[in-house]
Amino acid sequence: MFWGGGILIYRTYALYQEDKEYNVIKGIVPDFGYDVKLAIKIDGKDATQIPTRDLYKTNVTCNNKVIGTWDYNAWNLRIDNLKKDTKCTIEFESNGITEAEYDEYISEGVSIRRNTYRGKDITEYYNNNGLYDMISSGRFDDIYVGDYFTTTKPDSTGENHTVTWLIADLNNYLHSGYTDLTENHATIIPATPFKNEKMNESNTTGIVYKDKTLPAKDGTRSNLAAYVGSKMKQEILPDILKNYIEPVFGDNVITYTNLLADQMDPDRSNQFGVSSGDNGGASSGWAWYDSKLDLMSEVNVYGSTVLSSSGYDIGIDNRQYAIFQLKPEFINSYGNQRFNYNYWLKAVANSTSFDYVNILGYASTHYASNLFGVRPRFLIK
Repeated sequence: MFWGGGILIYRTYALYQEDKEYNVIKGIVPDFGYDVKLAIKIDGKDATQIPTRDLYKTNVTCNNKVIGTWDYNAWNLRIDNLKKDTKCTIEFESNGITEAEYDEYISEGVSIRRNTYRGKDITEYYNNNGLYDMISSGRFDDIYVGDYFTTTKPDSTGENHTVTWLIADLNNYLHSGYTDLTENHATIIPATPFKNEKMNESNTTGIVYKDKTLPAKDGTRSNLAAYVGSKMKQEILPDILKNYIEPVFGDNVITYTNLLADQMDPDRSNQFGVSSGDNGGASSGWAWYDSKLDLMSEVNVYGSTVLSSSGYDIGIDNRQYAIFQLKPEFINSYGNQRFNYNYWLKAVANSTSFDYVNILGYASTHYASNLFGVRPRFLIK
């Protein structure tokens, strides 16, 4: 792969011995048919594998006037002026650089990782807690958009849930919210929707499901409706948080302030210009609420509003997630498989319906009591 004028050598871990000094990576640059031979030394001792990330000082020397440099962001070797029969020696010196020096090396690649789809299995980082260190530092050392990890955890009843989680974006809500969100974070979504659920028990977006009043940052809100007043927000999402997400992520799930639609006017004109009847009405108010888990907005998914009834449906969810910009097919598929069912978005469509993502790839609306999948998003630190 070409990177900044050079060739970045990925997957250097699968080495095998060709002679007593060098390991060969066969066909590492297939367009040229070249092989690259590596000698790896850690603290002066011969090694057969590149070490895991740490505060190593590196020195790369290559033959034939080939220039080799260590890429701290990709944690791999970059070669410029590649030639046949290239041999390089990489020396790693433990604790050879400071945290500040490492930060300087790594920070320049954060925007690259946010704007590059990789799709690597990073479950090992979840298992060894390295994932949280990479996120909380703001360096996202070896995390790219589209990387994924799979977990199996029991809920409060002892039932196991196996879920594949996707890195949807990095620091995309930084400095948003009624309370300034200053924590470095990754936005996480399930690769495929969870079980089918209803937005409401009846076909209305104006119903108050359970809690008629809720505390908001600017005072108690009453006569709740729209998204905040729905069964989805008041019952289904808390259940998913308790049984699917908190057993996996614990205290690493961030509580932050989200601006959410909580009022609905059946006589308000919506995106279709309709202001009465079953197809009329729109969300008509919002407030700041503490939140851990929400459905996505149309903008999060599509990059624009399509069928959202009004601007109250959007709030701070006014930016498309990088995963959907880089891999738009992930809107309605994953792993080369189209989803088995549609999934809800948080936007009111009219007085009877909410928006949803159709498995066929188009945006649509449906009655609130219909059973669709749930594909929420949350932030981890």
